Amino acid sequence: MSVDWLGYGYAALIATGGVIGYVKAGSVPSLAAGALFGGLAGFGAYQISNDANNVWVSLATSGALTGVMGKRFYGSRKFMPAGLMAGASLLMVGKLGMALLQKPQES
Repeated sequence: MSVDWLGYGYAALIATGGVIGYVKAGSVPSLAAGALFGGLAGFGAYQISNDANNVWVSLATSGALTGVMGKRFYGSRKFMPAGLMAGASLLMVGKLGMALLQKPQES
């Protein structure tokens, strides 16, 4: 059983981004979204660490953030924070998609 260090790092990045958004701009929604999505990403990393085929929470979380932050980046053209989060989330979707394609699924 291997630990999903990349998933835990991604969760920490999300949560840290929420805290930074709150500290710099006083954005409570940023703090709430960082806590919610960071917690979901951490839970997904925990699930992957216990069963490598259980990627669905992580995939849904990173997919949602790819869409939301990608739309924000497209509208603002600012790399920080929307571009960074969209890129990191897209990389996670790719990693999880590859994991789904490489491992045979059990019924």
